[in-house]
Amino acid sequence: MTPQQLATVRAEFPALSTNMVFLDNAGGSQILKRVADRIHDYLTTTSVQLGATYATSAAASARVLAARRSVATLINAAHDEEVVMAGSATLLMFLFTQALRSGIKPGDEIIISNTDHESNIGGWTRLQEAGAVVKVWEVNRETLELDLADLNRLLTARTKWVAVTHASNVLGTVNRVAEIAKHVHAGGARLCVDGVAYAPHRLVDVHASGADVYVFSFYKVFGPHYAVLWGKRDLLLSLPSLNHHFIGTNVLPYKLQPGNVNFELSYGCAGIADYLVAMGEAFGTTGTDREKMQTAFDVFTRHEDTLAEMLLGYLRTKKNVRIIGRDRVTNGDRMPTISFVVDDKQSEDIVRHVDQSGIGIRFGDFYAQRLIDSIGIRQQGGVVRVSIAHYNSADEISRLIDALERFPI
Repeated sequence: MTPQQLATVRAEFPALSTNMVFLDNAGGSQILKRVADRIHDYLTTTSVQLGATYATSAAASARVLAARRSVATLINAAHDEEVVMAGSATLLMFLFTQALRSGIKPGDEIIISNTDHESNIGGWTRLQEAGAVVKVWEVNRETLELDLADLNRLLTARTKWVAVTHASNVLGTVNRVAEIAKHVHAGGARLCVDGVAYAPHRLVDVHASGADVYVFSFYKVFGPHYAVLWGKRDLLLSLPSLNHHFIGTNVLPYKLQPGNVNFELSYGCAGIADYLVAMGEAFGTTGTDREKMQTAFDVFTRHEDTLAEMLLGYLRTKKNVRIIGRDRVTNGDRMPTISFVVDDKQSEDIVRHVDQSGIGIRFGDFYAQRLIDSIGIRQQGGVVRVSIAHYNSADEISRLIDALERFPI
């Protein structure tokens, strides 16, 4: 990204006008001004109930529907009725798995991954109460990869669902979900993909992913604290309604949104697609909105890879540092979410030291407790995690490296 392009990007995020360095973006990105403006405008001009005949209600209804359609474009959904929104990915997964519960038969098998955030685990394990058998696709402790051969050994004729992350929020590894989907579907099972750690860094295409269900949080993708779950239309229609008894099973997505969506946050989320389109245009692309978004993410990815390699290159020089995940950027196979531990050091001590330099990073297990326990780093307080976004700069990574040098690690 050129300095001028980066300046254009950073101008979109009000929080970046301070001297604070935000490198905890996997926990929550900074919000776009155009998203915040939409929320403010909705609340101050159309804060009424939807569905009435008077003009302001009609305008509010149109805004919320337009926002849903914007999200459908963002993720490449065939129908905007496939777009289910609620407060978080965890909540959406709980609602979805509860909707599946009545169709679970004793002995039905579900495969989860121990690299996932608990949001794509907890709802599935609760289905054991309905008779489901939960199996764990475990990470290879040497390579820290999920091996397809291990998945194939777990798949049987009784497998109904496989749940896996598109990118690990600790390892940064991008999983080949389209290839995973082929193996899952070959046996008649379905695939649920957690895209929370992927969506801030790549343009989501739910159809190309091969998933049957795909979920992620907008507050990790420059928006408000809100989230989306996409599912294939036929699948969603087959589920029971979670809403009032008079809301039929054919009323999508409302039947899966008890209490309805948050109107102002939904409207605000449309600003994410607006931003990506605007950046694609600023980077010189014409064409469809999706093509402009793709150009924006292509530029973002190259910039993020450069920053990630700056930090990884520094960490590779430290013999007492263990990078948790792939130790370099190659072929787009890792996110700029970088976790590490230091021999004989508590991760918390490193993070608190960095805090003093006005740099926000984080330590812990990041709700991927099963992964942290599997690789044996609980005793160090989990990992130190640095999560880079496209609006970060090389100067900010240099500031972080200088702070780490002063610890020293």
